[in-house]
Amino acid sequence: MAGASVKVAVRVRPFNSREMSRDSKCIIQMSGSTTTIINPKQPKETPKSFSFDYSYWSHTSPEDINYASQKQVYHDIGEEMLQHAFEGYNVCIFAYGQTGAGKSYTMMGKQEKEQQGIIPQLCEDLFSRINDTTNDNMSYSVEVSYMEIYCERVRDLLNPKNKGNLRVREHPLLGPYVEDLSKLAVTSYNDIQDLMDSGNKARTVAATNMNETSSRSHAVFNIIFTQKRHDAETNITTEKVSKISLVDLAGSERADSTGAKGTRLKEGANINKSLTTLGKVISALAEMDSGPNKNKKKKKTDFIPYRDSVLTWLLRENLGGNSRTAMVAALSPADINYDETLSTLRYADRAKQIRCNAVINEDPNNKLIRELKDEVTRLRDLLYAQGLGDITDMTNALVGMSPSSSLSALSSRAASVSSLHERILFAPGSEEAIERLKETEKIIAELNETWEEKLRRTEAIRMEREALLAEMGVAMREDGGTLGVFSPKKTPHLVNLNEDPLMSECLLYYIKDGITRVGREDAEKRQDIVLSGHFIKEEHCVFRSDMRGGSEAVVTLEPCEGADTYVNGKKVTEPSVLRSGNRIIMGKSHVFRFNHPEQARQERERTPCAETPAEPVDWAFAQRELLEKQGIDMKQEMEQRLQELEDQYRREREEATYLLEQQRLDYESKLEALQKQMESRYYPEVAEEEEEEPEDEVQWTERECELALWAFRKWKWYQFTSLRDLLWGNAIFLKEANAISVELKKKVQFQFVLLTDTLYSPLPPDLLPPEAAKDRETRPFPRTIVAVEVQDQKNGATHYWTLEKLRQRLDLMREMYDRAAEVPSSVVEDCDNVVTGGDPFYDRFPWFRLVGRAFVYLSNLLYPVPLVHRVAIVSEKGEVKGFLRVAVQAISADEEAPDYGSGVRQSGTAKISFDDQHFEKFQSESCPVGGMSRSGTSQEELRIVEGQGQGADAGPSADEVNNNTCSAVPPDSLLLDSPEKAVLDGPLDAALDHLRLGSTFTFRVTVLQASSISAEYADIFCQFNFIHRHDEAFSTEPLKNTGRGPPLGFYHVQNIAVEVTKSFIEYIKSQPIVFEVFGHYQQHPFPPLCKDVLSPLRPSRRHFPRVMPLSKPVPATKLSTLTRPCPGPCHCKYDLLVYFEICELEANGDYIPAVVDHRGGMPCVGTFLLHQGIQRRITVTLLHETGSHIRWKEVRELVVGRIRNTPETDESLIDPNILSLNILSSGYIHPAQDDRQFLDSDIPRTFYQFEAAWDSSMHNSLLLNRVTPYREKIYMTLSAYIEMENCTQPAVITKDFCMVFYSRDAKLPASRSIRNLFGSGTLRASEGNRVTGVYELSLCHVADAGSPGMQRRRRRVLDTSVAYVRGEENLAGWRPRSDSLILDHQWELEKLSLLQEVEKTRHYLLLREKLETAQRPGPEALSPISSEDSESRSSSGASSPLSAEGCPLPLEAPSERQRELAVKCLRLLTHTFNREYTHSHVCISASESKLSEMSVTLLRDPSMSPLGATTLTPSSTCPSLVEGRYSATDMRTPQPCSRPASPEPEPVPEADSKKPSSPVRVAEADKEPQRLLVPDIQEIRVSPIVSKKGYLHFLEPHTAGWAKRFVVVRRPYAYMYNSDKDTVERFVLNLSTAQVEYSEDQQAMLKTPNTFAVCTEHRGILLQASSDKDMHDWLYAFNPLLAGTIRSKLSRRRSAQMRV
Repeated sequence: MAGASVKVAVRVRPFNSREMSRDSKCIIQMSGSTTTIINPKQPKETPKSFSFDYSYWSHTSPEDINYASQKQVYHDIGEEMLQHAFEGYNVCIFAYGQTGAGKSYTMMGKQEKEQQGIIPQLCEDLFSRINDTTNDNMSYSVEVSYMEIYCERVRDLLNPKNKGNLRVREHPLLGPYVEDLSKLAVTSYNDIQDLMDSGNKARTVAATNMNETSSRSHAVFNIIFTQKRHDAETNITTEKVSKISLVDLAGSERADSTGAKGTRLKEGANINKSLTTLGKVISALAEMDSGPNKNKKKKKTDFIPYRDSVLTWLLRENLGGNSRTAMVAALSPADINYDETLSTLRYADRAKQIRCNAVINEDPNNKLIRELKDEVTRLRDLLYAQGLGDITDMTNALVGMSPSSSLSALSSRAASVSSLHERILFAPGSEEAIERLKETEKIIAELNETWEEKLRRTEAIRMEREALLAEMGVAMREDGGTLGVFSPKKTPHLVNLNEDPLMSECLLYYIKDGITRVGREDAEKRQDIVLSGHFIKEEHCVFRSDMRGGSEAVVTLEPCEGADTYVNGKKVTEPSVLRSGNRIIMGKSHVFRFNHPEQARQERERTPCAETPAEPVDWAFAQRELLEKQGIDMKQEMEQRLQELEDQYRREREEATYLLEQQRLDYESKLEALQKQMESRYYPEVAEEEEEEPEDEVQWTERECELALWAFRKWKWYQFTSLRDLLWGNAIFLKEANAISVELKKKVQFQFVLLTDTLYSPLPPDLLPPEAAKDRETRPFPRTIVAVEVQDQKNGATHYWTLEKLRQRLDLMREMYDRAAEVPSSVVEDCDNVVTGGDPFYDRFPWFRLVGRAFVYLSNLLYPVPLVHRVAIVSEKGEVKGFLRVAVQAISADEEAPDYGSGVRQSGTAKISFDDQHFEKFQSESCPVGGMSRSGTSQEELRIVEGQGQGADAGPSADEVNNNTCSAVPPDSLLLDSPEKAVLDGPLDAALDHLRLGSTFTFRVTVLQASSISAEYADIFCQFNFIHRHDEAFSTEPLKNTGRGPPLGFYHVQNIAVEVTKSFIEYIKSQPIVFEVFGHYQQHPFPPLCKDVLSPLRPSRRHFPRVMPLSKPVPATKLSTLTRPCPGPCHCKYDLLVYFEICELEANGDYIPAVVDHRGGMPCVGTFLLHQGIQRRITVTLLHETGSHIRWKEVRELVVGRIRNTPETDESLIDPNILSLNILSSGYIHPAQDDRQFLDSDIPRTFYQFEAAWDSSMHNSLLLNRVTPYREKIYMTLSAYIEMENCTQPAVITKDFCMVFYSRDAKLPASRSIRNLFGSGTLRASEGNRVTGVYELSLCHVADAGSPGMQRRRRRVLDTSVAYVRGEENLAGWRPRSDSLILDHQWELEKLSLLQEVEKTRHYLLLREKLETAQRPGPEALSPISSEDSESRSSSGASSPLSAEGCPLPLEAPSERQRELAVKCLRLLTHTFNREYTHSHVCISASESKLSEMSVTLLRDPSMSPLGATTLTPSSTCPSLVEGRYSATDMRTPQPCSRPASPEPEPVPEADSKKPSSPVRVAEADKEPQRLLVPDIQEIRVSPIVSKKGYLHFLEPHTAGWAKRFVVVRRPYAYMYNSDKDTVERFVLNLSTAQVEYSEDQQAMLKTPNTFAVCTEHRGILLQASSDKDMHDWLYAFNPLLAGTIRSKLSRRRSAQMRV
């Protein structure tokens, strides 16, 4: 290939720590391939721009889209060069730049993934491409060499025999080469990696011995890559040889900036000499290849100074010769390195002008061998011509002489050699010819060497290297890696001790027999052990080893004059005999340990039971020993002085203790007197009140009695607490079952599920406990149970277990887990064993499974008209699985079924009897209270979950029926008189003459088609029956289902004959026929979309931060134990934000908060970094909203204790280290500037602070009195007892502290956290030197001690989901469901009820349409109306639309009531929640997790219309399982009169308490007598899950400005920070009690988009997001239900606007 330019790339690195500490600025800019540098000293000067082939921007983090990674650099440069190597060209890549600019990182990189440099990636890619070759005629071989150029001398790094400096020779054909440089054959990338590691290690050892450092030498790694191609036809083998040179240059630096002197300056001069020569070569080549000089003839002045430096001499072919070359210039971005960076850029700019003439190295060996042989022949002829032909024979004989030659032969050959030298001296030019001949023959032998011989030579060199390193005391692994230093067996020796433990015992020096000299390299005599340093003399000392008394050698140390030599800390000036283990210090920094193996072995034999030394003999031990021996007199004096101070301190402490004891006794007597006075003042009044309470008889009105009875029935069946207890209490069993399933590799997953006995999902008998069956008969509302959903992913089955069954199976799982270790792993699980139930993880699964249920109502048989229904097939989860077409019609008794042909399956006529007693029993089971309602709707339709019901003698009220059942009522309720009559009277017989009591009525049910059923169900069949009959059912034949094509045609005809009874007429008026569709489930049930959801659990890499356990309060030492009054109803609650600080005494006398490490990333967590032996104080600041109920009086006591080194503590043990601290100050304070927020300008918050002195030595704990070891932390519990006004006892605040103690003089960094690392903005470090805590303060009234209801209501349920089980870390973030499951199940039940209402409404509308088409009387009467209207008409008797004669009312003129009901019906069908019909804007208020409070909010809001108060809410269709408070519509209870009117809603107690009290009310409250309250403070455990975080703008009070704050939502709290780097919470917002409001009118009024408001009990906050999407995301984080409702409303509104 003709001339090609050198590829030049520049790469800029990030700032290093030195540049960041100097606040350096970036002066490099890159745009495409152009690099620009700015002069920091003259910013106005035009920046200098340079263009290169590649400009890599690596100054920022990998997240930057412009960031150039290691892989990109290799992709651009390395891959191209490797391709050239495969094409047969020579390749060179070298990195240039100043010291620390990133050359080694670019070339070598790091060991981590994605951090490897060009060299490892190129070598790895080379062998991967070799291994991918499929051509059998191609063979490859790879050889490597590794050399180091230091001070213009070349060293071989791969062969330890080549200790000396290698000569650089130049051959006329091969060019410059290094003589005797070892080339080792490699077969894989691991071989190259091991050789590079060995070379680096040899380089390191050499650096230690020679006082050189690796950064001051050039390293050249050569790869000789040979490709051989064998031509089978001509049997000729051709080959290509490519030489890949990878060069890591030494760093260029300026002598004035390094401050080098002496030897260092000489080294730097040599480095700069080679780099300067390289620059001259590049400049000369660039000028030669530039435009003006290109066409001129070569002059004598066009000289390239290659030979001025060894580096450029060896790289001659790579610079402008036969090579493809790439240069990577590494740049520093800092302004302090402007001169070096500009020099590097100019250097690279000249290099890109060089052109190389690379040619393919095609078959070089054959040509070269031929030319070399010719040259050998010519040289031999030349020697023979001069009469020296026998010299070559003699030289060969000398080289190949056998070692067993006799002495005479040796002497004769010596004589011939001497005569040979004489002849050479007189022959002109003969010495050069002979040397040239040897050189050529050596090259021919090397070229003719086979591959096997090269491998054998490489192995021999490896063995020699291992033997040589073994002599040095360095052992080698079999793979070539260094293992470590081992001591010789017999020879005495020295091993080095270093301050760094990893560098200790790395060097070994033998003490040879006789004299071993120690000194400097430049001594007159040769020194055996060469050391360097300022205090090392030229001849420092002598070790003399003599054999005395047998075989043991005695070593004596003889120091030279003026040399500092210490043995065991004592300076020696006379010869000293050394013992094994002695510490020897030479000069000031060379520390050794003397080892004598024979002597140590004899001592062990003499004293075999000698104990090991308590302290290891290392560098620190030797230094400490030296200091002790040098300053022993001073130490005695210090001990004497310290003893005097201790005696004085002991005397003063005894005196102070005596005085404190006297004061304590006085104070205790006073406190006892005051306590008796307080008890006599308060508690008698409480007792009198309790005695007087039974005397007051409360007179209840009849309505209040009904309300009390209704409330009693409602709460009797309330299930939330019991369901939550079951979920929390059994979570540990569920976690253990899942953990065992993962470890045993069972494809089974367990999760909680709630099942409710509804029409669509009746509970199977095996899931009901025994007592539930009896309870089922008397229960007015359906039962909800907690079950376990077992997902058998192996067989595609889903089972439901009871909790008892889960525990039983868990015992079997534990046994199976214990036996798993004994069972061999080769045993494969048998599928038959799974099916038969031998495995506790699996259950038998039926062949056919339930697809879903559908209901067909029969009220069209009253008229009779035929109807064809298309009903939805609904699963137990409320999902529509398909549709079923069913026809129902009445037929005459003697009518024969027509012949439908072969495609219709026809059954005979089935006779069914409706027994009144049996049906009444069914009615009583479904609705035991009240029987059938007055409207004819059975209680079976009222599928209420729980919590609502009717009185014992009254029907449902209008709103209850509207909200909880279908609002459409069977139309026959309008045609019949009151169903309470005992017998059917005349008008009924006239209207329904075909349904006479005692007659036989026949009707036909035809199952037509099933459609839209998923293909997962292969065989489909349908069975149907009456809802109260469970013994037998009518079934169709199974049909094949493919999921595609036309619907499945059952065409099954079933005639049913029934004797007409009262129960049958009641049934067809209100009850449906149940159709159950079954199908065979396929073996691969889970579709691809569900693969991720139902995939087997895998170990997760994501781990939440470890949560510290919440400790119980530390018991007080000074306060007497008071009996805690039983708390009653909660009076009020407050959220407390508490700041904890530990202050240390500084040198100026001020107490400064200690540094806190916030790197855990969790709120309310931090580690105090404390100094040992310094006076401290603990400061606690309470921060809360200002309120009239919370007033702090004083701090009674502050105690600390439970000192430990683990987060957990055993609170049952009595802690002897509890310390009561001395309170220095307490009171209300004005907040500091950092803590004052814009919120405090409007409604200031309350700051209460107290401070106490803490002397940690008083605990007598070793953990507090020493420096904390590495990776260990100290934990301590603090409890503050604070007295409050109007409270019977002090409130207790408890916090666990985490601390690390450093030495007294240790320099600690500033406050650190995750936000400080990655955040933006500036923040003072002192602001983060505190730990926060979030608490909830509850003030409760004193309750009657004998009220078990109050105690039960405030009990705490043990949440076992946080308990650890074995194998929990493998659950991939899986968590057992808890309270959220109840809310999700609530919506499922609402969906089922809505589906049921839709089916009813569709049936009645279809029937009405059919009757209108058939011109039947009374079409208007068939309109769906509410139960309230039907009840009123049926109860009054005069409102029935049909008179006794059956005359229909006119169709026109619908009544006002019907119009209102029609609006209700439309509202039900459109399913709108909380919409205000009188306004056009959206205005919604809702509290998080309190769905039922929507209606309360609407009633409280005076702007809402009356229609809005009765709007359907999610909690009204299905009563809430999750809250103890219900909406006002839920409180309506029937009146005990003939017409069940709805009473007016009672005022809600919570409605007033949530509004801020006006000043008038506060004043009235102050006048009222104060009642005693019981305080209770509980610490809030911070959630590890972040719902959302980011910046929000807060409207500042009294101004039009906005304050920008960083907000993190961890439900149920939102935490506010000053910025994203702030580590201290400045404000907390309780989302569970706050109310989120969003109004478009508010935005229009304020002219600020993307705003919403959050209202608490004490303040209202207006927030603004950055965008509309961001606002909805924040709304979803604050209140998910509200955000979803707003989004659905807005989408419906937009669609309506689009339609308009």
